[in-house]
Amino acid sequence: MDVARKIKNKVSSGFKMRGLILRPEASKYLVEMLESVNAIDLDDVIEKVLDAVEKQPLSSNMIELDVVKIAVQDCTQSCDETIDTVFNIIGAFDIPRYIYSVERKKFMSISMTRHPTPSLCGLARDKAELFRERYTILQQRTHRHELFTPPAIGSAVDEGQNKFQLKTIEALLGSTSKLKEVIVLGMITQMKEGKFYLEDLSGTVQLDMSKAQFHNGLYTESCFVLAEGWYEDSVFHVNGFGFPPTEPSSAARAYYGNINFFGGPSTTSVKASAKLKKLEEENEDAMFVIISDVWLDSVEVMEKLKVMFSGYAAMPPTCFIFCGNFSSAPYGRTQLTSLKESLKTLADVICSYPSIHSSSRFVFVPGPEDPGPGTILPRPPLADHITEEFRQRVPFCVFTTNPCRIQYCTQEIVVIREDLVNKMCRNCVRLPTNSLDIPNHFVKTILSQGHLTPLPLYVSPVFWAYDYSLRVYPVPDVIVFADKYDPFSITNTDCLCLNPGSFPRSGFTFKVYYPSNKTVEDSKLQGL
Repeated sequence: MDVARKIKNKVSSGFKMRGLILRPEASKYLVEMLESVNAIDLDDVIEKVLDAVEKQPLSSNMIELDVVKIAVQDCTQSCDETIDTVFNIIGAFDIPRYIYSVERKKFMSISMTRHPTPSLCGLARDKAELFRERYTILQQRTHRHELFTPPAIGSAVDEGQNKFQLKTIEALLGSTSKLKEVIVLGMITQMKEGKFYLEDLSGTVQLDMSKAQFHNGLYTESCFVLAEGWYEDSVFHVNGFGFPPTEPSSAARAYYGNINFFGGPSTTSVKASAKLKKLEEENEDAMFVIISDVWLDSVEVMEKLKVMFSGYAAMPPTCFIFCGNFSSAPYGRTQLTSLKESLKTLADVICSYPSIHSSSRFVFVPGPEDPGPGTILPRPPLADHITEEFRQRVPFCVFTTNPCRIQYCTQEIVVIREDLVNKMCRNCVRLPTNSLDIPNHFVKTILSQGHLTPLPLYVSPVFWAYDYSLRVYPVPDVIVFADKYDPFSITNTDCLCLNPGSFPRSGFTFKVYYPSNKTVEDSKLQGL
């Protein structure tokens, strides 16, 4: 009897902590269900049930029996995870959407908010929300950083430990006197030709950047920055620009639990699965071959692919990731027929290597010049009528979106095919002095912004309502930037960022990624 009372107390306090009240019959049902749970795991199981309850569209904070039954069923299914969660390719339009609630200080799924289902033809509110959501995600991350967390009341602050306080633009505009040493988190915009402004949710202020020092990174319009300086006479005089601090995935997950931000069939984050982690470490032969600019209409490229397949025939890779463009010439009238024929030739080549045909997966990510609806991201897969014959002949292939996500065991991999490095350099407010280190500046910028394309929408257009599909928060394990820029592989914030380079333009270079030890190998096909 004591055990049941103890469980009941834990359950009711857990629900109260989240502002929820259990109906008596719901409480009784849940206590009965939890009696068989090991005492050590009880707190974790209650948390999982609470998460499953909050995922449902709740009309009030009074929780009925039906809601609890669905939540328990949800948790039971996620505990019996099948081996289906080992390898999944997630298209951009299938990524779950979570919105950060400033009031509740947590991420909420779209079903818990009153947001409409996203549409390709977005409304004006979608455009406004796109920037608002980017801002609130960075704001909550910055506030949590040790430099910005206020010291506990009554605790002694170390002399060397400077704590900073973020100000809003509204606070600056409302001041009649000069403000010194101010730090503001905001977005750089150019509202008038040649005049830059800083914008946040509360307003805009003109910037004087003549004496500003820029920390590492590529500072473009529409980037969110931490600007430090002084304010006088309606102008914010900036001494220094920095980016919002980054945060490893483990820190974000410690704070928000096992929410599956990434997508895929699992109800919770695959990071929590010990079974998948073990499988990942044991499978040392797993490898991903990543190639960009696979020009299928080029005789030389096809010859090199044959050389590659013959080399890998004895030990087929887990997956080949082929990124576009799939034609050497820009999209034209004859390209559809040509692409169909080229895919037919590729299928012939793959079928001539039975070991690869039967055990390797093939993922195709379209490029900016492939047939499709313009250059707006996220970009849908190549049309079915182009790929139909190839799909029939090569069963383990997926034609996916750009960008896309790949979940392998507990690892989260993001792939984007876009020439971003040059675009960001061209649109910099000020180019870094050390231009030899551009890849490091680029990677730092993307991870700090928590977004794959932190550029103005007229430079890199995005479907407004699907902007969340370009987020990289929490930080994934691997980001593949398939870019025509020189190949690189850089680790930052526990995230491996790699660029295989353009296959035909860089002397047939590509990258091979080994998930068991998270290493990447630079590879190159020598001349015949």
